[in-house]
Amino acid sequence: MARTIAKDYDHKRARILKSAARVFAREGFDRASMSQLARECGISKANIYHYYDSKDAILFDMLDSYLRQLRDLICGLDLQNLSPAERLRRVVHEILMAYHGVDDEHRVQTSGMSALPEDQQKLLRGYQRDMVEFLSEIIADAAPETFREDATKLRATTMSVFGMLNWFYMWNAGADAEARGDYAALVSDLTLSGVAGL
Repeated sequence: MARTIAKDYDHKRARILKSAARVFAREGFDRASMSQLARECGISKANIYHYYDSKDAILFDMLDSYLRQLRDLICGLDLQNLSPAERLRRVVHEILMAYHGVDDEHRVQTSGMSALPEDQQKLLRGYQRDMVEFLSEIIADAAPETFREDATKLRATTMSVFGMLNWFYMWNAGADAEARGDYAALVSDLTLSGVAGL
């Protein structure tokens, strides 16, 4: 007879993923063990194996959940009736707000993805690419004369914006919503002023 799924299965699974993100960020994926994950979760190692059959499966599910939700949030924003500059400001603001509370996941994304098989990495990079292309189109619309025939410059500008946002996450992870909003406005101002002068 098949084992029934507990009513709190999804909640426990989410707790495992959050705990795993802390352990992977702190210890590094290679050094982390299932025993450490179990201790962090406050459950037995056998119980973790009820949800995931390996550390690699936990890593993939954590990154897949994190990046897919982030992609869906950012690329699903309603930007109708906004000017190109307003669209840029809205997206930059929402990206920075979405980073709040997921510092561990963000660290593991940058350091742990290479531990996964190539097909899983390809899927995860697809989520990242969707967000890069989404922001890139918005930046291009904000300065069409600058980027119309210069895809290299557009990509460099797009990645620079992500770089500025990631800098804040790395050095100001505990910042509140007001500080994040202020910095998002600064990044938007720098970007809009910069592309106008290119």
